[in-house]
Amino acid sequence: MKGKPWSRAQEKRLQDLVKAKVSLEGIARELGMTVDAVSHKMRRLGLEEVGKDDLHLPSSSSGLPKDLFTVEQVLLFLARAVKSLEQPGLDRNETMRLRSLIQGCRVYQDKFAEYVNYRRIEGDLVELRKEVGALRASATDAAG
Repeated sequence: MKGKPWSRAQEKRLQDLVKAKVSLEGIARELGMTVDAVSHKMRRLGLEEVGKDDLHLPSSSSGLPKDLFTVEQVLLFLARAVKSLEQPGLDRNETMRLRSLIQGCRVYQDKFAEYVNYRRIEGDLVELRKEVGALRASATDAAG
C-alpha cells in the first residue's frame, strides 16, 4: 500500500537526520512516520541506515549519570521478561506486567540512544566553540 508522498522538506530533514547518525526509530519518531516508511525512503534515496555500532553507545556507565542502566542491563531485563513469557500458565496480570517491562525496555533503549547522541552533539559543540575561540585569537594576534 502506497502512503502519502514525501515533501522536499521531509526528504531534506531525513537526509539531515541520517547525516547526524540518528537511529531509524528516532528518525521515524521525528518525522511522525513508521519505521518501514522511513526505511523504504532511505533505500530509494540511497541513504545508509545508522547501525547500532554507529551510535557509539557506551557499554559501561563511564561518563553517564550513575542512575542510568547500561545497555547490557536493559538487555538482561528484556531477556528475562521474554523468557518469563514462555512459561505456561501465566495469568493475565503477569502477562501484562511482563509485556509492560518489555515495552519499557524498548523505550529506555531509544531514550538512552537519544541521550548519548545529545551528549555527543554537545561535545562537538564544545569543541567547535574552542576552535572558533582559537581562530578569533589568532585573527586578533595577526591584526595586532
